[in-house]
Amino acid sequence: MWYNGKVRLKLSGDQSVSTATASRLQQENLLQKLQALDSKARRKGLGGLNAAKSPLVALGMECDSEGNATKNSYGVFHLAWLTSKNPSWPAVVQREVDEVKQGIRDTHKSRLRFVIWAGMGGSAEDKSAYVAAGLLNKGPKLFVLDSTDPAKLKAILAYIEAKAGSLAEGLKSTLVVGMAMGMTSFEPVVNLEKLATLYDKLGTDSRPNFIYMTLPGSILDRFAGPRGYRKIELQLDGGNSTGGRHSSPMTKGSLIPLALAGVDLKRWFEGACLTPEQVDVALQLSAFLHAHGAAGRDKVTLLASKPLSAASLWTKQDFEESLGKSEDIGIKIVINETPRLANYRPAKDSRQDRVFLAVERKGEAGVDKQKLALLKRSGYPLAHLVLDKDAPLSAFMQFMHYTVFGLGWLRGMNFVTQPSVELYKAITQPIYEYGRVLGGTEKTAEWKALKTAIRQSKWRGLTLYYDKLRIAVEPEGRDAPGIYAAILTQLAASGAVEYGELTFFGDTRYDKRGQAVRKVLDKVGEKVFRSAMKMPVDIYEGPAMNHSFHEMVIGHGRCLSTVLMSERAETLPAAGYKADYHQAQFLATQMALEQRARPVVSILIKDLSPASIENLQMFFNEVSKRLKR
Repeated sequence: MWYNGKVRLKLSGDQSVSTATASRLQQENLLQKLQALDSKARRKGLGGLNAAKSPLVALGMECDSEGNATKNSYGVFHLAWLTSKNPSWPAVVQREVDEVKQGIRDTHKSRLRFVIWAGMGGSAEDKSAYVAAGLLNKGPKLFVLDSTDPAKLKAILAYIEAKAGSLAEGLKSTLVVGMAMGMTSFEPVVNLEKLATLYDKLGTDSRPNFIYMTLPGSILDRFAGPRGYRKIELQLDGGNSTGGRHSSPMTKGSLIPLALAGVDLKRWFEGACLTPEQVDVALQLSAFLHAHGAAGRDKVTLLASKPLSAASLWTKQDFEESLGKSEDIGIKIVINETPRLANYRPAKDSRQDRVFLAVERKGEAGVDKQKLALLKRSGYPLAHLVLDKDAPLSAFMQFMHYTVFGLGWLRGMNFVTQPSVELYKAITQPIYEYGRVLGGTEKTAEWKALKTAIRQSKWRGLTLYYDKLRIAVEPEGRDAPGIYAAILTQLAASGAVEYGELTFFGDTRYDKRGQAVRKVLDKVGEKVFRSAMKMPVDIYEGPAMNHSFHEMVIGHGRCLSTVLMSERAETLPAAGYKADYHQAQFLATQMALEQRARPVVSILIKDLSPASIENLQMFFNEVSKRLKR
């Protein structure tokens, strides 16, 4: 059972840069070697598999200090290979979903109307993509709960209460899903615990309404198991060989929301089964991106058709969390950017670091053909990928996984581990625990150190903190916007920074105030970074960003991180929910970046009132003016 749709890849501005690399990849027969290794690992176990003996072991398995394989992480591929031998798998997923829905009906006499999906990074981004692509429109309304900001859960519950007439009735009709593919992921537990508290307060049995997917013995497993919540095995083969960002498109974590919405799972499975010829095209794209990245053109600007743009953030995470580990070579996926030649350096400029990737299904709208033609004429390197018009999103996702795999092979880089993501989590936990003892994160030494930092500057109700920078910045004669502009200019001029990051620690998806902050940051991204500095910028919310593309921010670097948060923290009193863990993550993100000598500044906003958000806009307007001077 292979997906037989056509895949076309056209390269321009390549000038034979990647020809030799592509030939080398073809000669390696990687797909056959990978299938043989994975089959051996599944049949005979990991004994004797060592990274020093096999590059493929080093590439896609977790190993101990001596290089011995401890976990086969190639499930991202072999789950698709196994579908032809397991034609019943779509029905298995559907049956499990039907049992969950029946349990809610039997216990509460309610139909399933809402889904709250609690997870971070790879456990959540595919769900956001499915919502944006409209794949879940025919199912219960799904909310992605990927933050420990109480504002996000508060906004979700307000919607459910308004639609159901009361929160009690709404929660009876809600499925709560906890998903964590790491042993130490605590964020889903924070949210599940608060939701369980609400069910208890309302006298509602929560057991039919909660399911979870995680590793045996993880924090989530230890929380949910004793409460009698239903554990769903992540993989249909009963294995444990996929990381979070690799859980889509073929694990139950990816399939359950699709099944709830009535998506044709058989067609979805078929889409993920690429032919050897299609895999070869993915590896050609790997060669193109690698060769240009090695030449300094590592800012891959993604231009997607409207339907495929729903998976832009998912694609960004897949590449950057997998391949951001190296100081020497990185790959930045630039998304949500309207192509403007005025924002780019000329194609022949030695500082030009862009390469363009256009992706679409045949006949889809959204990729501006005139802009593509202009980029080609101007001499920018461009790869144009066209999938068959009937290709399901699963085909695109699997194609991108193979492209990442090829890049990992060419760079000699393990593409399944994520050490930098673990760093900030390790810093967060003790801050949070000390805060619980002291009465809140704001009473910890770390928070006090931030607030009393010598290098800070107040401006119209917000405060810029730049004490974690390892560069000298003279504040004399400069206000906060002037200091920020000086920092950005100095770092860019020295080559220490090639792109920016604007991360708001708050909800930008469901909370109206957070949505307003996001609009401001989108304008800032265009005005300050793309237009004035000729550099791309990541705009997102934390800590979801930390799980999505923080691997490259910390691992490869070359980014100025600006993290923002409101001083007036949101609360959800009914669930006893305060922002302590969220604040600890805000601090830990900065500390992790500082520990790796990555430039980071932070901005505390007085609150999220319209006046404060307007002041934030005015702050960056002033920054833009100083940059023009």
